[in-house]
Parts: sequence; C-alpha cells; structure tokens
Amino acid sequence: MSKSKSVFFCRECGYESAKWLGRCPGCGQWNTFVEERVVDEPKQAKNRPPVPRGGGAQPIAEVALDEEVRLTTGLGELDRVLGGGIVPGSLVLVGGDPGIGKSTLLLQTANAVGRRYGPVFYVSGEESVRQVRMRAERLGTLNSSLYVACETDLDTIREQAEQLKPHLLIIDSIQTMHLPDLVSAPGSVSQVREGTAFLTQLAKGWGLPVMIVGHVTKEGAIAGPRVVEHMVDTVLYFEGDRYDEYRVLRAVKNRFGSTNEVGIFKMDERGLSEVASPSEVFLAERASGSPGSVVVASVEGTRSVLVELQALVSPSGFGYPRRLAEGIDNNRVALVIAVLERRVGLQLGNQDAYLKVTGGISVEEPAADLGVAIAIASSFRGAPVDPGLCAVGEVGLAGEVRGVARLEQRIREAARMGFRTCIVPASGAPALVDAGISTVGVRTVAEAIDVALGG
Repeated sequence: MSKSKSVFFCRECGYESAKWLGRCPGCGQWNTFVEERVVDEPKQAKNRPPVPRGGGAQPIAEVALDEEVRLTTGLGELDRVLGGGIVPGSLVLVGGDPGIGKSTLLLQTANAVGRRYGPVFYVSGEESVRQVRMRAERLGTLNSSLYVACETDLDTIREQAEQLKPHLLIIDSIQTMHLPDLVSAPGSVSQVREGTAFLTQLAKGWGLPVMIVGHVTKEGAIAGPRVVEHMVDTVLYFEGDRYDEYRVLRAVKNRFGSTNEVGIFKMDERGLSEVASPSEVFLAERASGSPGSVVVASVEGTRSVLVELQALVSPSGFGYPRRLAEGIDNNRVALVIAVLERRVGLQLGNQDAYLKVTGGISVEEPAADLGVAIAIASSFRGAPVDPGLCAVGEVGLAGEVRGVARLEQRIREAARMGFRTCIVPASGAPALVDAGISTVGVRTVAEAIDVALGG
C-alpha cells in the first residue's frame, strides 16, 4: 500500500524540499514554500497520452520542413499576437485578472474555430454547462460544432477528447483541474505542474492545439509554479481595467511568433470586438491646449501606435517630492527628471511629478523618453504643446537625444493621424516629404523643449 508524506514546494519555481525553507534555493524568493501531501509510489494512471518520439538524431540540414498550417481564430488581433494563428500541437496559456474577459475571449475563439474547421471542445471547471450556454447566447456564439463539458478530471477529459477528436481544446482553468493519482488538492503546486505536463503531452502527442486559462496572483503573475510558463509554447496576458471598455492582449512568450505584439479589443455587452486603429482610440478624448500633454509615437510589435502622455508637476508639500508613473516605468521617469534638472536647468527638486499614459496601455520602450521630458517641462512651465506635434526619441544621461528603431514607420503613422510636425533625433531623421509631415531633428533635450514649447 502506498504511503503518503509531506513535501514542501516553491510556488514560484516548483522546487521540492523535505522541509520548509525561508528562501528558495531554486529561484531565490522568500516565503514561497507550501506544504502538500504526496504519495511515495503513485499508481500508474490509465490511458495517458503517449510521449511523441522524434525518430532519432539526424543532421539538421536534412530535417524536412513542411508548410506551417495555422488555425485562424477569426479575431485578427488574436491572430496577430499569436503570430498568424494557432499552431497545431501548441499549448497556449492565457492569464489575466478576474473579470477581465479571458473566458469571453476563448469562447469567441472556440466559436470561430468551430465554424471554420469543425468540433471544438470547451471544458469549464468553474461554470456549469448551463452557465456557459447563457454566456454563449449573450455573445451570439451558439454553434453546433462547439462541445461543452463541466469537468475537472484530466483523465476523463482525455477520454472525451479522444471520442470527439476536436480541432481545439480549451481548459478553463488549469487551477481547477486535477489528476486522480495525485493526492494534493486542485490548484496546488504539484497539481498545476503535473496537469500542465499532462496537457503538453496531449498536445504534442496528438497534434491538438490546447488553450488553457491561468489565474493570476495579486502581483499580476500567473498563479502556480513559474515552471508552468516554461512548459507551454505561448503565454498571453489579458490586461486592462475591468471597469474600462478597452483590453490589451500581450504576448510575453511565443515560440511561433514575436513577443512584442499586442492586440487591442473593446469590451461591450456583446463581447469583445477588435480595434482596427488603436491610435484613433487612444487619442479620441485628448484635450488640446492643455499643459503637460504630448503625443508619442510608440511601436508595438509590427505596427506603430500613437499614445498620449500626460504630466502634472506641482509644488511638493513635503520634504521628499513624489514621483509617480502609470503605464511607464517609474525608474525611467526619475531618470528623465534627473536629466531635466542637471542638463536643462529645471528646478524640479521641490516639485511632485505625476505621469500617466492614457488609454490603459503600457509603454516600455525608451523611445518615449523624449515625450516624457517634453510633457514634464510643459507642465512645469505651464506652456501647452502644439496639438499637431508629436515626439519620439531616447534620452541619454548627458542630455543627448539618441536614435530609435523604425523611425520612418512611426512618422508615417503620425502623418496618417493628421500631425503636422514630429520631433525626432537628429541622427537619421528622414525627410518624408511625401508623407505630408515635417520632421525636426534635435540633438539635445534642451533643444527639443525649445522647439516644442516655442523657446
């Protein structure tokens, strides 16, 4: 008879220890160990999918390259983030805050794939089949090719999938699934890890694409051991304010495409709809003539997106001024403020500075540095920026404006949106006479501020 014992697992990386440890030797995180009951010799589960075999070693030059066939989801923004569609045999992990729209996105995807290719198997461990039916009616996704089950046993799910032979399997969510031969509860570190490994073998062995939903922690990371994200092929994060109508789908890992792509969706009572022109959405409510507002040409994946940066500078009531940023790295904002103090002469040492990227999107690239500097200077001086002007460039510690990648693409997007002038780095500034927009090349931050604020 098998004996059970207590084992401690790290929630972050899955490191196993016979006793509790304050700091994980695997990932270095503190207070991440949880106790679980495991069986010394777990029984062999029946009907497990076979591990695919590659046929032995062979020279890389002789490996046959078949044309990659992807399943298009019917949602252009989702296909963009995935790299062109769902790859057969891939495992896709979708994470996001509760109520953000993960189940809605996957139900709409299931409906589109079912109509195009055939049966789709949607497994919900959190909702009953009646609740899923009610959601489908609201979204208009009732489809005879969409099969629904309320099940948490992965062995049973495999048996049903073997009978249906679906073109896509959706698991909502991995934290509710369990393997019968593991004594730990669903959602535990071992269940999540082994369940993901089970689904990986299922996807690779059958060539069946699998999409799974993952809950997130209060810090915003996907719950469970970090090894889960290493096991899957693609990790998508669904971001946005649940009380706002816009959502951003971002790829943080993708073995079959770029990790810089984002998809923009709009949420309403009928589900998610694609946003074809994000620049128009993010600039729709921009107030012209307001100090501290400037438009930045950012690049997200393969397309350029214009976003508005808003800065507010006010005298500090305390000895230590506050520096707060939303949608952009706070450390980068502090760096730009230090450059403005030292290289431009703005006395910001006794001023609170607040910066926000409107629209709920995050800007991570350094090309937004110049826009941050202009927005802060505009708010500090109380001088508005010309509404027809945008800026792009990286700021160095010496106060210089450095070049950025894909500058011409950014300027063309600004011209398409009706901007007349774009402040760019002097190095490599294109003429773009045919685009209907003039470019002003600058070498220093001080020069850029003089151009934007009229000296």
